[in-house]
Amino acid sequence: MAKILLSLLFLSLASCAHKVTRQETIATAYSYTQVRWIPQARHMRHGPDSRGIVVQTPDSTIASQRGWWTPNVTAFSMPYQWGGFDTPETFAEKISFGYKAGDIGDASKRKLGDAGVSHESCGIDCSGFVSRCWGLSRPYSTRQLPDICVPIRWEELKAGDILLNNKHVVLFARWVVPGKELTAYEAGPFPVWKVSACGLYKDRLLRDGYSPWRYKHIVDSGEFDYATMPGIEDKVILRE
Repeated sequence: MAKILLSLLFLSLASCAHKVTRQETIATAYSYTQVRWIPQARHMRHGPDSRGIVVQTPDSTIASQRGWWTPNVTAFSMPYQWGGFDTPETFAEKISFGYKAGDIGDASKRKLGDAGVSHESCGIDCSGFVSRCWGLSRPYSTRQLPDICVPIRWEELKAGDILLNNKHVVLFARWVVPGKELTAYEAGPFPVWKVSACGLYKDRLLRDGYSPWRYKHIVDSGEFDYATMPGIEDKVILRE
């Protein structure tokens, strides 16, 4: 009886798993690149927050570290924040309250993990971005993403799948040159610490240890029409 109840519980949990279409995934990714906001000096921090967590906002004062936004100049897209999980709406609200705009990731942040997340900053990180694009209620780290995905072959990639290594994840959009060059969305760090549409080369991704994965509950809802996805043609070649 206990085994039957346990099986029923697993079936119930599986039936409650969030499903998302590929169109919804790409539309959400695009919405992050369209965030518009006006930074102010109060959104900057280069030092510890009230809990002693060191924050480095990706503003233009650290351009050598790919900082990009400038106070009093309209900024486009959401900044990268280590451990961030904001939506465009929650980001706008936090900015209005004076939260710090982003927090770049580095070796010290990776060592600290969740302990390096500042709750006085706002933005989104790479795995939080993918989790939001899939409509998940909580962020899954790069280590946890395989738990909700299945591995696939490169030639099986479709819009809304991911390319993952042990440090970073990008959201696949489409092949530009089949098997060679692709378009993807990612939350930093290249070319700057923000959400961008980007161009990537398969050979470079392979050298960096990336492999393709598919969210278990993504839905193919008919033929995917790239023409209906605004901005999907926008890209920046990030890696030679």
